[in-house]
Formats: sequence, structure tokens, C-alpha cells
Amino acid sequence: MKIYNTLTNVKEEFRPLNENDIKIYVCGPTVYNFFHIGNARPFVVFDTLRRYLEYRGKKVTFVQNFTDVDDKIINKAKEEGVTAGEVSEKYIDEYYKDAAALNIRRATVHPKVTENMDEIIAFVQSLIDKCYAYETEGDVYFSTRAFDGYGKLSGQNIDDLESGVRVDVDEKKRDPLDFALWKARKDGGEIAWESPWGMGRPGWHIECSTMSKKYLGDTIDIHAGGRDLTFPHHENEIAQSEAANGKTFANYWMHNGYITIDDSKMSKSRGNFFTVRDILKDYDGEIIRFFLLSGHYRSPLGFSAELMEQSKNALERMYNAKRTLEHLSEKGSDEMTEAERESLAGIGKYRDKFIASMDDDLNTADAIAALYELISEVNGAVSVGASKEYAKAALAELLELANVLGLLERTGADDVDGATSGGSDDAYDADVQRLIEERAEARESKDWARADKIRDELAERGVTLKDTPQGVQIIRSR
Repeated sequence: MKIYNTLTNVKEEFRPLNENDIKIYVCGPTVYNFFHIGNARPFVVFDTLRRYLEYRGKKVTFVQNFTDVDDKIINKAKEEGVTAGEVSEKYIDEYYKDAAALNIRRATVHPKVTENMDEIIAFVQSLIDKCYAYETEGDVYFSTRAFDGYGKLSGQNIDDLESGVRVDVDEKKRDPLDFALWKARKDGGEIAWESPWGMGRPGWHIECSTMSKKYLGDTIDIHAGGRDLTFPHHENEIAQSEAANGKTFANYWMHNGYITIDDSKMSKSRGNFFTVRDILKDYDGEIIRFFLLSGHYRSPLGFSAELMEQSKNALERMYNAKRTLEHLSEKGSDEMTEAERESLAGIGKYRDKFIASMDDDLNTADAIAALYELISEVNGAVSVGASKEYAKAALAELLELANVLGLLERTGADDVDGATSGGSDDAYDADVQRLIEERAEARESKDWARADKIRDELAERGVTLKDTPQGVQIIRSR
């Protein structure tokens, strides 16, 4: 497998430290609101990376943190008249709900900043002891110029960096480029912890360095996140971790491109964002996941209703293939034909294309294309019916590859059709089933006019009935 390494700006062969346990750290959300579609991209992309590595037989220890103490959380708590802890716990729960809707698996560990305060304080103290950090009036700052190589991830020369650009200018700092490791409490009501430097709380960057070290060790295989985190967050993580540990922090750095609206980066600060929770009112989470994987993860991806509809229709094609094969697995013939044997023998080439695409810097767009080639092959083979054996084998191949991408994981009434408008509706499903049974009775009594009328009514509801030699196949499009 080859991965584009932001640290070197080239595509490199992926050589993990330990083939039997690949260590990945992904920056998680700051939990003060629902996450938006731009936040969702790294969650989905690197969940897919993990799935793929596991598909290839690797064990993966996957850590994604929750930043549960932050200025945004504190401000939200003040606005709502609750504690910062109540805000963060609420939105951690909401994260899990939306992540589950997108088929994002839970990390091996989801550490919280508030549960790792002793380790954070010890990490900061170690940097002071090694003369990489200093305390002033209860604040602790990292001395950026003390770390040789600052700027190597973002490709910036420290002498060219200007204060005030993504850097807070503070007269208490020795250098405007220095950044906070520990912040003194501003007022008595602010959440804080006791430390050698007085009551306070950690800076943002130190959190990830500490939790990565605790759960994965001094050096990890892959550190990943959105492109906007490259500087200063990830740059500062490297400086802190390598200064404290004296070792390479991460061997590979992966950064996904932005989600854009009208060619502008989507962000909460700009106000041009759509939360996943809102999008889920109109689209099933698997459609959102498909959309996020439809382009190469490093490229910008435009968001629009038109593109979501395209993703919905494209995923529907996959589900139709799945339903056809499920139907034939039960209703197909007992004998596999020679043509089917030849088709099955050649199906492996689509798996090879899928793997080659994923090995090429996680190219999910080309991997999806390989899935559609497989579907076209199968559709051609089953156009006049198929044997149960062929259908089962083709279905297993389709699901094996699609599930690597987190797709085609819905079943029955909970699949993408039934959930497109915000989840399956029991009353709707019962009414549709009643009409299907009435049509079957009308056909049995040769009341063709009644049967056709019911068929048309079902079509208006997005349910197509396809009469096949193996029985009636139900295809739903809502």
C-alpha cells in the first residue's frame, strides 16, 4: 500500500512499525455542537482506512479523541446556564448517534481530555524540565525556537512566520510564535484543574500529544485529520512530542481535503456549514457516507443538493443489485450454468481492481468504480435469471468489498431506500405490504385490471414490482 505522506509531500510505501498492530491517531471533535459535513469527512475517510487495513488482515489500534474542555465549550455552557461537563457529555452522545448513522465504527479508544489531566500535566512538566517550555504568571508556553525543525510538516520556515497569523500574540510570551501548553484560570467560575503552576487547563495542542503517547506510545504509524489541522495544530504536536520523547512522533501524516460550498471552505466560523444531523433529515447516513467517499480524500469535495441526489441514485443502484442477488439466492434455479461458472471465475479481477485502488493512497473513488464494474458483470449474468449458487457467490463478493467502504450495510426495511427520508416508517411499510398481497390475490384470481392498478399505485409510492421466473422481486426507490 502507498500513502501520500504530508511530511514528505510524496506518495510512500506504507511500512508499519509492527505488521501485527498498526497504530493510528485521528483528531476527533471538539464537543460543543453537532458535527457538520466537513467534520464528517475525516471521520468517514479514516474509518474507511481502518476498515481496509483490517480487511487486509492487519490489527489496528485506532484512537480518536474527544476535546471536552475548550473555550467554545465554556462559552456554550455559559450561554445555556449549564456546566461545561454537561455540554460536552451531551454532544459526545450526539456524536455517537450521527457517527452510527454514517456507519462510522467506534474507535478502539475514545479518550477524553478531562480523563487524562494527570498525564497532560506530567507531559507539560517534562517539557519545562527539558527547557522546551517556560511558565509565566500561571501560563506555560512552548518555546518554538527551541525545537529544531519547527515547520517541517507545513513546509514553513520559522523565520518567515508572522505573528498574528493563526498565532495569538501575548505580551507574556517570550516570542510571539510560542504557543500555550497550559492556561491559567481567567475567573473563579471557569473549569480548571490544580497544577504546579496554579489552577488552569490545558492548551489544545498538548492534549493530542499526551493521549497519543498514552494509548499508542512514543511513535505511531499514522496521524490523520483534516487539512486545516496541518498548521498550527499538527505542527505543534510534532514539536511537543518529539521534544519530550526524543523520537519521531508519527511516520505518516494523512490529511483530507476540504468540503466546499461555492468553492469556499465549509466551516462553522464562516457560517456556511450543514450539520450531519440536518442532512440526515433528508438523506440516509449511508448516502452521506457514499458522497464523502465518492472523491479522492485529498481533493476538495463540493457539497450540494444535486451531488447528494447523485449519490442517492448511485447507491440505489448498488442496493438494487444487492436485492436482486438476495432474491435469486432464494428463488433461483438449482443448477449453475457454464456461463455462470465463467462469470464467477472472472469476478476476482474486480476484487483485484478494488484492492489496487485502495492500495493507491486509499483511492475510494476508483474502488467504487470497480464495484460498479462488478455490478455490471453480475447484472448481465442474471438478466434472464440465475442459479442460487451463482447469486449467493456474487452477493458475497459484492458485500465483501462494499462493506470495506462501509456501504450496503443496511438490511430489509432499514436499507437505504427505507431510510432516505429520515428512517423507515412502520405504517408505510405495512401499507405497502398490504397492497403487494392484494395484487398477488388479484393475479391469482386473474383480475388483471386490479393487479395493474395496484402495481401503478405502488410505483407512485416508489415501489416497483418486477415479475420474474423466480417470483416477484420488490424494488424500492424511496
